[in-house]
Amino acid sequence: MRAGPAELLRRLCDTTSARLAGAELRERVGQVRAGLDAPLRVAVAGAVSSGKSTLVNALLGLPVAPVDAGECTFVVTQYEYGEDDGRVTAELLDGGVAHSRLLPGHRLPADLGVDVTRIRRLRVTLDLPSLRTVTIIDTPGMNTVTAANERAARSMLFGSGEEDDRAQAMIYVLRYVQKFDDNALAEFRGLTDACGMSCVNTLAVLGQVDRRGDEDDPWPTARRLAAKGYRDLRTSVFDVVPVIGLLAETARACPLDAEEVKALSRLADLDEDDLEDYLLDLNDFRTAPDLPVPAGIRQRLVERLHRYGIATAIGALRRGEAPDPARLAAHLLERSGYASAGQAATGSVAAGLAHFARRADQLKALDALTRLRRIARSPAMGSDRSTLDALAAQLDENRPIATALGGLRIFAAAEALGRGTLVLNEEMTAELLLLARHDDPAEQLGLPAGASREEIAAAATAASMRWRTLAMMSEGRTGGHRARDVLTVLEDLVSTALDEGPGPDTPERGGPLPPIPVDPVLVETLRSSPMVPAGDRRAMETLLAGAELATQLGAPPGTPGGELAGYAAALGARFRVLAHRPLSLRQRRAAEALCDACEDVWERHHQDGP
Repeated sequence: MRAGPAELLRRLCDTTSARLAGAELRERVGQVRAGLDAPLRVAVAGAVSSGKSTLVNALLGLPVAPVDAGECTFVVTQYEYGEDDGRVTAELLDGGVAHSRLLPGHRLPADLGVDVTRIRRLRVTLDLPSLRTVTIIDTPGMNTVTAANERAARSMLFGSGEEDDRAQAMIYVLRYVQKFDDNALAEFRGLTDACGMSCVNTLAVLGQVDRRGDEDDPWPTARRLAAKGYRDLRTSVFDVVPVIGLLAETARACPLDAEEVKALSRLADLDEDDLEDYLLDLNDFRTAPDLPVPAGIRQRLVERLHRYGIATAIGALRRGEAPDPARLAAHLLERSGYASAGQAATGSVAAGLAHFARRADQLKALDALTRLRRIARSPAMGSDRSTLDALAAQLDENRPIATALGGLRIFAAAEALGRGTLVLNEEMTAELLLLARHDDPAEQLGLPAGASREEIAAAATAASMRWRTLAMMSEGRTGGHRARDVLTVLEDLVSTALDEGPGPDTPERGGPLPPIPVDPVLVETLRSSPMVPAGDRRAMETLLAGAELATQLGAPPGTPGGELAGYAAALGARFRVLAHRPLSLRQRRAAEALCDACEDVWERHHQDGP
């Protein structure tokens, strides 16, 4: 079985470490190697008071992250798997450590036993199966998402900004009531770019969607704003999802106790209009002397559910939908928006986290690739310089290992799209984002679930024509490399669908198609110009030498017309570019003639199908 991207990079790290003499360089490569074996590091970031730590508690299913303005909220806190449940390790800026433990109920102590200004980060060990694959990092809140540079942004979000603090995915929490204008969008894109994040490893969360106060049901507006947010940020985020983090935390991390459930049941017996009047002003609800629930318990209900959560819980009790505390917790979780209905790939926090977990090896490999390339550029002398040069050569775009990292192709292209080094039209942007967001071939191509292999092959073939054209037009540039990455994935989808064998009504491929009649003198006239790139000259040689249309266009012999149309379109686009170069009149006419011949092939065959 072919090794995956992570395994290939593990081997490269091992080989490189064995050859390095410098201890510091070996340690850096060792950190990359260790990161490939460790759980995926997911940072939860966001503005001050955005509900970030509340969401962390929901993710963990424990009320461990402090949500008040204590000193712990100013420290990067990493929640990781370990059998010593509850151990807290404070890593200090001077290299020392201080140990303590969580309080009963899995809560961080208010006093860490050391001056918070001396702490680099906290590491909290929890015996949670979910943390075997994903490490959650709670980061300090920010008043702005502006980041001046990569190191400053990483330091601000993840601690020191050093390599071992680097997160491999990020959940960014935005306040639902926050002004989400062009400036905020630009700042958000700047932050994700500076932190090495992109649409393959960033989830944006609209938190506190119940706090508008002017809607009984906040969800229609919340989903509409989330959809708009995704349209605005789609080249920077995997998804934009709404959530009521407080309800999710209450349902998952600290369910209502018997006293609180009993209090809600008493409130449910009140007249609906009277209770609605009390809930219009939560201060009245807390302090009203004539309600059948003690004021202290009402205060707890406000803190744990807020207005929408209280109304939702009471509604479920009145309708008989929550006959016991467990059923009530499940109802609150469903109304929080934390989890998707069914197994949806997008649309919720849980779906986004599941997406990161499914692609953990790929995301870690993508991060490792970036870090190894940075190490390869480090200053070094003697044999270490030769070793780093060899590492850089192994990671070159055109070397076999880069080709073998096939699982990262779409991720690399999506990153290039977000950074502006791959420029696409609307149709191709949508195609790339579908490929990046989904795992199922039909969903990747925008087809209905259960699409036939013939439909998958046809859709992938049609898309590959566009990407082949772009790859050839941008050859030698970053955009060309990334377009070829996408093309390779699409061709793999075609190959996989066709390799499953023809369906009962699928015709076999026909015989070879006749070649394009080409005037050799005309072609030689164009080939003789020094303005013609070497790749274009080779394409013309192939055009002259081919005995059938497929080999003329650089396709495998016997390739059907529907697929050849894409090759012809790409070749015609190359010749169209040549026609605009500063060539002689005769040479420009030759380029135009070749372009016309290729476009004629496209016209004759583009509707033939695969």
